[in-house]
Amino acid sequence: MRQEATCSLVLTQDAQHRKNQPPLAEEDDDRDHTDDAMPPPCSILLRQEEGEATAAAAGEGLLVPPLNFAMVDHGVYRSGFPDISNLPFVESLRLRSVLCLCPEPYPEANQEFLRAHGIRLFQFGIDGSKEPFVNIPEDRIREALKVVLDVANHPVLIHCKRGKHRTGCVVGCLRKLQRWCLTSIFDEYQRFAAAKARVSDLRIGPEL
Repeated sequence: MRQEATCSLVLTQDAQHRKNQPPLAEEDDDRDHTDDAMPPPCSILLRQEEGEATAAAAGEGLLVPPLNFAMVDHGVYRSGFPDISNLPFVESLRLRSVLCLCPEPYPEANQEFLRAHGIRLFQFGIDGSKEPFVNIPEDRIREALKVVLDVANHPVLIHCKRGKHRTGCVVGCLRKLQRWCLTSIFDEYQRFAAAKARVSDLRIGPEL
């Protein structure tokens, strides 16, 4: 009986002691265990993301490649028409020359960029007509190929407006000279032209 009374007294005193104590220590322990698992407040996340974006912009310059940009071969690239936002990326390629297949006058801003970086412009204007049976001027394709094959012009960027049809014709003819099979040449053309592939583009090349 005395043992039971003693245990009861101890439990009562312990309960009274806990009641009189503030629950700070217990809450602090909970925080210590859960802080790592809880996400930071939204405001902190936003500040972190803004800081990372600013650091990326300052450190990397946000390099944006032109539409349909790809490497064709060592020192040879293809793309759509580079606009102002693409020029920092183009600068990173350390080009020696640009081969433009559009007949329109080259934009002054692009010309200034080329002059500032000592990049030579070759322009062989080919009509971007969407007619299905318009003939591609083979003489201009030959002249363009001479530029691409001359390693003194490398690295070189070949481009038209969207980097699909006219650029695809020049690259396809280059592949033929590299002894690619026609299936692989057409597959590469289709990959860039997609649903807008043209019969006239696929016919160019056998006599080159």
